[in-house]
Amino acid sequence: MDVSFLGGPRPQRGVGVVAPFDFALDRELWRWVPDDVSLHLTRTPFVPVEVSLDLARLVSEHQTLGEAVRALGAVAPEALAYACASGSFVGGIAGERAMCAHMSRAAGGTLPAVTTSGALLEALTELGCGRVALVTPYTVSVTRALEKYVAQAGVRVTGRAYMGLTRHIWKVPYRDVVRMARRAVRPGSADALFISCTNLPTYDVIPQLEAELRIPVLSANQVTMWAALRHLGTQAVGPYQALLDASARDWPALPEQTQEPEETQEH
Repeated sequence: MDVSFLGGPRPQRGVGVVAPFDFALDRELWRWVPDDVSLHLTRTPFVPVEVSLDLARLVSEHQTLGEAVRALGAVAPEALAYACASGSFVGGIAGERAMCAHMSRAAGGTLPAVTTSGALLEALTELGCGRVALVTPYTVSVTRALEKYVAQAGVRVTGRAYMGLTRHIWKVPYRDVVRMARRAVRPGSADALFISCTNLPTYDVIPQLEAELRIPVLSANQVTMWAALRHLGTQAVGPYQALLDASARDWPALPEQTQEPEETQEH
């Protein structure tokens, strides 16, 4: 069969993605990406450290990011994304902004750069959310660092649930994510739920939780792809996900309740 007349595939626009060495959800990232965009992924070097604040600092060092971005330059992406929540919130808002600036400089100063945690704040602003509940697979110290980060942006944390994991986060099943979400969110207490960690599977569970909780449900991989693709002038693919589908935001109001933040750890 002569296929030469087809001319080959159309040129793909690309997003360069820097992920931690233990990132295991490449396929999930792709689910948010339209067919005419490619993801070009590279990973940070392996370090023998469990998931912790120390690991978050190691995988987000500027030298590490710069080397990864320069490697991605060979395939000429149009935007850069650092796909790690803890690595981008561990230094606070100032640290996150410095990461974006350094990535952009490493690419020659012309490419926009986003991080997972910066994308979270963009998404909360986009949706007008000033109160958020948190679900994380982390230990308490890493979860508290996330809470401090969003508080710096003026966002109030109204509840949290965490698992205390230090490895193999990508193996957490959807049912555990749903259970944590139900514990973190009380009726009327939050404007949104954020499920942290790019290594935590979330794509299919988002519509279910939004239908049940009646608030936007944001996840680390979702907001990362949403923010990066906006720089290409295109939309992430996520039917029935409130951040990506305005028609999915029409929920009946839940009664207001005033309570202190709840902290729950899964075992």
